[in-house]
Amino acid sequence: MPRLPRSTPARVVAAVIVLALVGCGITLAGLGGTDEAASIRTEEQRIEVRGGPGVADPVSLDTTLYLPATTPAPAVLVAHGFGGSKRSVDADARELAGRGFVVLAWSARGFGTSTGQIALNSPDHEVADARALVDWLGTRPEVTPDGPGDPRVGITGGSYGGAISLLLAGHDRRVDALAPVITWNDLGQALFPNAAGAQAAPVDTPAHGTFGPDGVFKRGWAGVFFSAGAGGSGAAGAGLTGADPATALTGATGGDTAGQADSGTSGGGTAGTAGPGDGGTAGGTAGGTAGGTAGGTAGGTAGGTAGGTGRAATGRAATGRGPAPTDADPAARRGPVTCGRFTAEVCRAYTEAATTGRLSPTTAELLRRSSPASVTDRITAPTLLVQGEQDTLFGLDQSDANARQIAAAGGTVKTVWFSGGHDGGAPDAAVREQIGDWFDHYLAGRGEAPGTDFAYAVESGVRTGGDTPTGRTVVADSYPGLPGSPPLTFERVALNGTPQIAVNPAGGNPAAITALPGVGGALGNLGSRLSAFTSELPGQSAQFRSEPLTAPVTVAGAPRVDVTVARVPGQPAAGEAILFGKVYELAPDGRRTLLGSAVAPMRVAVPADGTPAQVSVTLPGVVAPIQAGNRLVVSISTTDQGYTSAVQPAVWRIGLAGGEGAEVAVPVVPGRAVTAGTVPLGPVIGIGVVLLVALLAWAAARVLNRRGRAAEGTGPGDPAAPLEIRGLAKTYKGGFAAVKDVSFTVHPGMVLGLLGPNGAGKTTVLRMLMGLIQPTAGTIRAFGEPVGAGAPVLARIGAFVEGPGFLPHLSGAENLRLYWAATGRPAADAHVEEALEIAGLGASVQRRVGTYSQGMRQRLAIAQAMLGLPELLVLDEPTNGLDPPQIHAMREVLRRYAANGRTVLVSSHLLAEVEQTCTHVVVMHHGKVVADGTVDDIIAGGGAASFGVDAPERAAEVLAALDGVREVAVDGTLVHAELNGTPRASAVQALVSAGVAVQSAGPRRRLEDAFLQLVGEDLAP
Repeated sequence: MPRLPRSTPARVVAAVIVLALVGCGITLAGLGGTDEAASIRTEEQRIEVRGGPGVADPVSLDTTLYLPATTPAPAVLVAHGFGGSKRSVDADARELAGRGFVVLAWSARGFGTSTGQIALNSPDHEVADARALVDWLGTRPEVTPDGPGDPRVGITGGSYGGAISLLLAGHDRRVDALAPVITWNDLGQALFPNAAGAQAAPVDTPAHGTFGPDGVFKRGWAGVFFSAGAGGSGAAGAGLTGADPATALTGATGGDTAGQADSGTSGGGTAGTAGPGDGGTAGGTAGGTAGGTAGGTAGGTAGGTAGGTGRAATGRAATGRGPAPTDADPAARRGPVTCGRFTAEVCRAYTEAATTGRLSPTTAELLRRSSPASVTDRITAPTLLVQGEQDTLFGLDQSDANARQIAAAGGTVKTVWFSGGHDGGAPDAAVREQIGDWFDHYLAGRGEAPGTDFAYAVESGVRTGGDTPTGRTVVADSYPGLPGSPPLTFERVALNGTPQIAVNPAGGNPAAITALPGVGGALGNLGSRLSAFTSELPGQSAQFRSEPLTAPVTVAGAPRVDVTVARVPGQPAAGEAILFGKVYELAPDGRRTLLGSAVAPMRVAVPADGTPAQVSVTLPGVVAPIQAGNRLVVSISTTDQGYTSAVQPAVWRIGLAGGEGAEVAVPVVPGRAVTAGTVPLGPVIGIGVVLLVALLAWAAARVLNRRGRAAEGTGPGDPAAPLEIRGLAKTYKGGFAAVKDVSFTVHPGMVLGLLGPNGAGKTTVLRMLMGLIQPTAGTIRAFGEPVGAGAPVLARIGAFVEGPGFLPHLSGAENLRLYWAATGRPAADAHVEEALEIAGLGASVQRRVGTYSQGMRQRLAIAQAMLGLPELLVLDEPTNGLDPPQIHAMREVLRRYAANGRTVLVSSHLLAEVEQTCTHVVVMHHGKVVADGTVDDIIAGGGAASFGVDAPERAAEVLAALDGVREVAVDGTLVHAELNGTPRASAVQALVSAGVAVQSAGPRRRLEDAFLQLVGEDLAP
């Protein structure tokens, strides 16, 4: 019978790969499981609740119940953002139902197809509605009970929905867990902030706000807020995972990216509904009005017949269900048409604030009742607070206040800050996973306790090719300043600058633009970039700078600064100044970045006698990495487009309190960087199977290759030689031979230059030396040990080949430390300080590598190669990008490195540098070694010679007469000649015989001349 063909490494590897693919397919098929989403059932309900004080008719709430595959199960209420509806949170509800929870989503009164008017989360209205929904869940057999009428229930929601989550937990002890997102603590302070106080705010927690009285009206956001309710909408996309985080507050203004809307719009626009009917004609602007503003108040625009708000509810009726009202006449609504769907009290409060710019006691009380601050001392349920770092509506100070107050009352609190908010992106999968884990543990008893650590996101400033920001998450063991937590740490940064004049223009116009309220993520990011040009207008601000930072600092919270404000004699001024504090990062090239695109408004009473008023200012809470070498700039300005500025012209003198000793206190929260695991388990296991089998294939091929090489018989190398190469060859597919029979030895203490024109094979040799590619033939030994991929002897070699691969968002020092940590060797063995001294980067080593010049990157790469002070240092074109002084310094570094008994191998095309730096040279051409020896031997190998004589003209005649000698030239007392094979001694003898006195005789060539001759490119005819 015929013999079976002998197995080869290629066949073995191919067979193993086939098995890997089959195994992967089996694994993925096994992991496919059932589709959780398909097992979720929904029931549409209309639940009737009491109208509340002053409301005679009941209110009908439009709800959807999501039922998981297995019941009974704990329940979660999911509340939508302002201007949204139950459809806005459909994706969030389904995600939680997929985790096994019964989920109830509803359209709050005044939104979607729910009836009633918007009372702004009033305890007597919206909070009472939520309590009624808990009652209703207590009657459902699908919900796990904790007792009669007490369902096991949690609640979550974003913005408006986040506030109702906190308010419900404060008013109803049946709430077992909550996860409010990007919401407020004190609505009065959120809409009328005052960041200045005569006394400094406590510095216990990272973003503790001043919360001073009589603040500055946030008219930009308030207008967006009011217009969203005045138009009435239920556009989808306003949930935690909506297309735009701004729609978590103003879902009516943006609609749904899928082209759906609750309010009868034809996708994405605002539907100006005057009354909630079933199937009526949508008023207002249809089909995605540009800018997405209030969309038609009652009566609307084109075709503005007040109509119903979308489709009628479907599904089985619920007990106590009330009919949807059919009265669509705008005149039938209570209050002026300009109030939209707001209650008269809310409408009056907004009208007063918008026209006066001040917070009246009546409005303050209304907003206080709608603020979680009124009930946080009663919240006992475990609370996960999620707040956005890009949020000029509800800043980090609001989350900070919620955390302090709940913790002070004995509640369990965990805080998460993410890279998003009303001006940024929606919570990502990692944050949503934390919300799900919170409910898993505290409602269903699944999983480990989430703990009370504090996580915040740090954006690197580096963006991917898809313009996606990159960054990391930092986790501290607890939120600083809370009971049982360590105190907050501050970095105090000195500020410079004398008192400066700032002018408030008449009417507050023109005004600086720092943010674009209500436009959400994409345009919000655009606004943050534009703020570098529009946030400071000439003559309107006083600015104070720090010196360049000597080390990077990550701001994690609200910086603080003390300032003085005084009148200027002879100039107009009111009794109070309205000012805005900001913090910038200033790069050496002049680029400014407004941290958080946020401002800290303040109202400062200024004495009429010219005495300066001194106030402590809490600047905006932000998370921002400040690079070493950059400066912090604190600016106090007179106008901002998003706020009600002073209308009377005024001139103020603004300075730093403390004079020469002035400083800004920057909060820092040390922690550990983590990467959240958000990849689905199935694909991860499948990929793991493939990688495991591929590793087995590689190991099998390696064993077979070693057996083949053992048969070739390679004797032991010289254990004293740092590098010994014998018969090295590399042939690529297609037959191209890059390296052919290369042999040379590098001895201790040498600085060997590997020379050759482009394509000579130099880099290929170095790549084989580092084990990056396998040679076709020959051997490489380092210190007597064979070299290959993963060879232990590689730990004794440091290399820089074909450019550095640094992480651009980290500093130079961090890159070096991470590189060394990846080797697994002790940190003490790295000799980082020596390497940094060699790099010569100074303070720049603390800056992000993304800001480095090519020369700085090159020096950092050489320092990385020198980490651990390896016995053999291999450098590929190390002087690329260096200027002449740096090249000279590098020459000395390499000489000193080799003088201590170490060895250096340098590949370079700068022949003059090799001549001055190296002791030995190997010249390659067309993949072969054409010369090998000391630099002096290579230079002396040609026929050019110089003679020092007393009679140059006579000497030139004598030398020119010798057979074969050519190119004779006189240069002062020197005569240069190309002997062309004539021995130098014969030339000297001829000169002496002719009566010419010879003072000196020697070779006249540079390494460049020898190199060109060796590679066959000498241009001499």
